[in-house]
Amino acid sequence: MKTINFMGVRNIAFALTMVLTLIALGSWFFKGLNFGLDFTGGAQIELAYTNPADLSLVRDQLAAAGFEDAVVQSFGATTDVVVRMQGDDPQLGSKVVEALQAADAANPVQVKKVEFVGPQVGEELRDQGGLGMLLALGGILLYLAFRFQWKFAVGAIVSLIHDVVVTLGILSFFQVTFDLTVLAAVLAIIGYSLNDTIVVFDRVRENFRVLRKASLIDNINISTTQTLLRTMATSISTLLAIIALLVFGGDNLFGFSIALFVGVLAGTYSSIYIANVVLIWLSLTSEDLIPPVAAEEVDERP
Repeated sequence: MKTINFMGVRNIAFALTMVLTLIALGSWFFKGLNFGLDFTGGAQIELAYTNPADLSLVRDQLAAAGFEDAVVQSFGATTDVVVRMQGDDPQLGSKVVEALQAADAANPVQVKKVEFVGPQVGEELRDQGGLGMLLALGGILLYLAFRFQWKFAVGAIVSLIHDVVVTLGILSFFQVTFDLTVLAAVLAIIGYSLNDTIVVFDRVRENFRVLRKASLIDNINISTTQTLLRTMATSISTLLAIIALLVFGGDNLFGFSIALFVGVLAGTYSSIYIANVVLIWLSLTSEDLIPPVAAEEVDERP
């Protein structure tokens, strides 16, 4: 396969990276994340229909009744529906049932259970989710520091931070609801991006032993080209599965699917044009990969 000069456009890629990152950070600052009920608190109402419920119809009926921010999901049987929305009114369950029954009297509905999640609980979930993300990044840093030379670890961490920042920035820009499922998608993105980066780094490290006279840039171009088919096969197959979720998963999986879609694209890009570029900035050499020789103890005894 002909070697592709990926690093020949690294300055253009860096400019694109900076633009995307600044837009993402600006969206964070001015718009913020659109936290869902998992983090802000609210009411969860479990409903039981006599006949199978049409979630889209239920969602439209609630919006027409003034409950525009309601999240409607199915759980268990097709007749069981859970509705989540803002509010702490003890009569909220009855009001929801009255609105739904007035909109569709042919399918009787009744309340099974009403639960309220306070803002304090939502704040704890938000803080614990952020802490979990930081711990994941810290654990990855330690793993990479032992698995690779420290310059590889820095490149991988910068790449991961880019992926998370860009993904959350796009979610913020389009005000996609950020709930626990989206947080799970962000954590999955970290693992996906790391795996892609390690594949390229492994080949770069191996080629240092094979391509002794090649420069670092040539090594990276050759290594990235050699792993390109694997990277494309993994990314495309993953994106196809995510697109299926996006099309057929409904509103409940929309945020999860969008976060994964953006994250996979960002992870594929960053493994080539961020992680590798950091190695160039840090001037990685073959000597960096040679383990230090332990100093021999000198016997000074007479």
